[in-house]
Amino acid sequence: MMKTQLNYKFWFCTGSQDLYGDECLEHVAAHSKEIVECLNKSGRLPFEVVWKPTMITNEVIRRTFNEANNDPTCAGVITWMHTFSPAKSWILGHQEYRKPLCHLHTQYNREIPYETMDMDFMNENQAAHGDREYAHILSRMGIERKTIVGYWQDAEVQEKLGSWMRTAVGVVESSHIRVMRVADNMRNVAVTEGDKVEAQLKFGWEVDAYPVNEIAAAVDAVSQSDVNVLVDEYYDKYDICLEGRDPEEFKKHVAVQAQIELGFERFLEEKNYQAIVTHFGDLGSLKQLPGLAIQRL
Repeated sequence: MMKTQLNYKFWFCTGSQDLYGDECLEHVAAHSKEIVECLNKSGRLPFEVVWKPTMITNEVIRRTFNEANNDPTCAGVITWMHTFSPAKSWILGHQEYRKPLCHLHTQYNREIPYETMDMDFMNENQAAHGDREYAHILSRMGIERKTIVGYWQDAEVQEKLGSWMRTAVGVVESSHIRVMRVADNMRNVAVTEGDKVEAQLKFGWEVDAYPVNEIAAAVDAVSQSDVNVLVDEYYDKYDICLEGRDPEEFKKHVAVQAQIELGFERFLEEKNYQAIVTHFGDLGSLKQLPGLAIQRL
C-alpha cells in the first residue's frame, strides 16, 4: 500500500558560462524554455518539467542542486549543455546532490545551418562539445545517471525521458519507506531473514514489527456498515466465481477480507507506514489469512 504520491516535478538545468555575453545567454535561456515547453506539451511525460535559470557558475550550480535536494516535490534533475560549460564548475554541486539525474544529450537545432553558420552561432551552440565535457566529469566522479541521446522533439527521446521519470519517482519514494511487519520472520524460512538496520542504512527502509493481535484489534474496530460498502465494491469490481459455493456463505467469508483490509489500512495510516508484509504462520485472533485484503493493499 502506498499513500498518494506528491505532485512531483523535474528540474531542467542548462549548462553554459558567463564569458559568452548577455545576448548569447539570453538565447540559451530562451531555447531552454522552448525545450521545456515542448516536453510538457508532448503528452509523453508523466510529470512536469520545470525550467531553471542557466547554470553559469560554481555557486549557481551548487545552490540549485542543494535546492533540488531540499525540495520534496523535486524528484530529479535533467541537465543539458547548450554551450560549452567547464565541467569543474559542476563538481561541488554533484558531490552534494542526492537525487536521480538525467543527462539529456541533445542540441537546440535539428540540423546544422552550413550556409549561414558563423562564429556567434558556433559559440552559442556547443552541445556536442559541452555535453561530452560534462559527461567526462560525471564519469570521473562515478556519478550514476541516465543518459538520453537524441533530438528533444523526437517521440523516442520524450518516451525515454518519461520512462526515466517514472523510475526516478520510484527511487525517491522508496528512499524513505516505512514498512510494517505483521508479527516477524517466518519460522525456518531463510529468505525472510533480513537485517533491518542494513536495510535502513542501504535503502532508507524503516522496518518495524508489530504483534498480530495489536493489528487484529484495529480489524475488530471496523464497523459492519464500512465492511458492507467495501464488499459491494468487491462484487462490482471483480468477477466472483460462485460455482459449487453457497452465495450467502461465501459472501460472509469475503466480508472478513473486507474487514481485514480496512483495519490494516487504518492501522497503517495511523502509524504512518507505506508498506506492509504479513506472516501466515501467525494469525493471532484474525479469522482468515489476509489474502484479497493484502493483495489490494
